Amino acid sequence: MNSFFDKARLVFTDKVLRKRIFFVLGALIVFRFLSTIPVPGVDADKLASFFSSSELLGLINLFSGGGFSNLSIIMLGVGPYITASIIMQLLTIIFPKLKAMYQEEGDLGRKKFSQYSRMLSVPLAVIQGFAFLTLLSRQGIMAPLSGFEMAVNIVVITAGSVLLMWLGELMTEFGIGNGTSLIIFAGIVSQLPQILGQLVFTFDASQIPLYLSFVVAAVIIIFAVVIITEAERPIPITYAKRVRGARVYGGLSTYLPIRVNQAGVIPIIFALSILLFPQLIFSFLANVDNNIIKTVSTFLLGLVGNPWFYAVAYFFLVFIFTYFYTAVTFDPHMISTNLQKNGAFIPGVRPGESTADYIAKILTRLTLVGAIFLGLIAVLPLIMRGVTGIQSLAIGGTALLIVVSVVIDLIKKIEAQVSVREY
Repeated sequence: MNSFFDKARLVFTDKVLRKRIFFVLGALIVFRFLSTIPVPGVDADKLASFFSSSELLGLINLFSGGGFSNLSIIMLGVGPYITASIIMQLLTIIFPKLKAMYQEEGDLGRKKFSQYSRMLSVPLAVIQGFAFLTLLSRQGIMAPLSGFEMAVNIVVITAGSVLLMWLGELMTEFGIGNGTSLIIFAGIVSQLPQILGQLVFTFDASQIPLYLSFVVAAVIIIFAVVIITEAERPIPITYAKRVRGARVYGGLSTYLPIRVNQAGVIPIIFALSILLFPQLIFSFLANVDNNIIKTVSTFLLGLVGNPWFYAVAYFFLVFIFTYFYTAVTFDPHMISTNLQKNGAFIPGVRPGESTADYIAKILTRLTLVGAIFLGLIAVLPLIMRGVTGIQSLAIGGTALLIVVSVVIDLIKKIEAQVSVREY
């Protein structure tokens, strides 16, 4: 306990660390201020009703840091940049040069790769801005826009997205922690007062056992998320001894950590997109004049809207995409090659193909645990909602994973800065 208070004191007495923390707080204040400036002509009541009927828009609002629910000038948030980063990582499968740039060219290659992601995020922001403004206009949430008004609004919200992306990178460079993650984290946390307010206004004394059960379940779930997020399987690595002149190099033993949750929250994002984009399409098609298209669209909307079908399909897609994204981002053959080049080997395993197969086998088993964990976390809000019957009493999903991951990363970064200060 004394060590904790000593470190907390050092956080605010260290000039460099204090400056970094205040920079992050100042940037987050600017971000929250921008999220309150709406685009003109918005019907707030219709907007709230529209958001409550679509979980996809809730996910988009999550990555906009809460700016999309207000239709603010930063309504797209860091969503286009995240989408561009995901697309670039998927393109590494198709283009070997991109894969070499990202994995083999070191910091310079990763900086160039990030620059391409930034450039790709601009056209994505334009496309997303046009699509959302058109959708919201057709739903009656915004007044109909002329061609000039549409162009001006697209330029404004695209500039807002680029500004937020730049602000996130400044926070990463001059603050502490990952700026993009902190922006999303701030958007999630900013919704907590509203949720608590709803619970206070709808408080029912007869529901006290339910509230207490929810608190206990929340603590257990958060504890489990922290454990699984931090869990890793160490693979022992030994470096061969090399004699140069009178000196002996190598002979050290270390380990290669493989995380249980290697894919992070990306599979949940992929699964939600696959599952919820068709709902928007079928919603449009259900209003056309053609009877066949209207009947098919209505049937599919009812099927997707079924809670049991939705939960099972959601879990299955998250499970599949966890394996897919892990295969994209973690290459056992490349790791085996790098170990062999550096004179390292796994005790009891032959270098080369045997090492790659050994790592792949361990990765497959760990990914099974991670995929089941992500699937359960994804459907957990649906389960909690079904059990309690209260919209506010739902914990889990992307928001919980992001909050836990950002808090853990931030604590590690602060502890690293404090350790440097102590030494």
